Amino acid sequence: MKKILLFILAVIILIFGYSQYKEYQRFHPENANIKASENIDLNYHSQETVYNYYDALEAVNNYMQMQWSANSIDVRSPENDDAETTLAVLEYGRKVAKANYYKAILEASKTFKNKGLTNEEIKLFEIKGVSITEHNKEEMSLKEKQLLLNMMPQKALYSGEKSAFIYEMQKLLVKKGYDISVDGVYQTITSEALKGFEEKNNLFPDGKIDLKTLDLLLK
Repeated sequence: MKKILLFILAVIILIFGYSQYKEYQRFHPENANIKASENIDLNYHSQETVYNYYDALEAVNNYMQMQWSANSIDVRSPENDDAETTLAVLEYGRKVAKANYYKAILEASKTFKNKGLTNEEIKLFEIKGVSITEHNKEEMSLKEKQLLLNMMPQKALYSGEKSAFIYEMQKLLVKKGYDISVDGVYQTITSEALKGFEEKNNLFPDGKIDLKTLDLLLK
């Protein structure tokens, strides 16, 4: 009888020990902690974001370990739905979301880098939603517009007048589909094309260039 009791006690101890071991393994940092992604851009243009990602991960893992050791709450797979557990799970979720936010930024940057983009190009894309090529094109367009505005005559154009501004205006009209000569000379054909453009765009069709007409021609 004594041997049987000792055997049962040994089995109980083994079962208890195994249960404790499983708990230990379950919450051991190596197994329980969320690990940093290996697919992030460590050379991201904002090193603060890289720091924030690792800081957020540390906060997530510390919170998870603390809730288990101090309150016996498994925020990953809660066994209860009492108020304390619910609040702990919600807080854990917020911390995970923050870490995932930084992770998404850094993983996206790594993808862009793999496609050949630089930090400058990635930063521009994040701010303006355009590539460096599109940005440069837009900048060039603005410079051309400003140049034309500076060239724009103060007085109404007269028949036979010749200038660089008229030449550029004729090029814009040709781009809009008007079949006219690009010679820099303001003649009836240019005036009629300008009238047609103004009428098409609900402007007063007088064949005279003004800021509003020029702005539409440049679009």
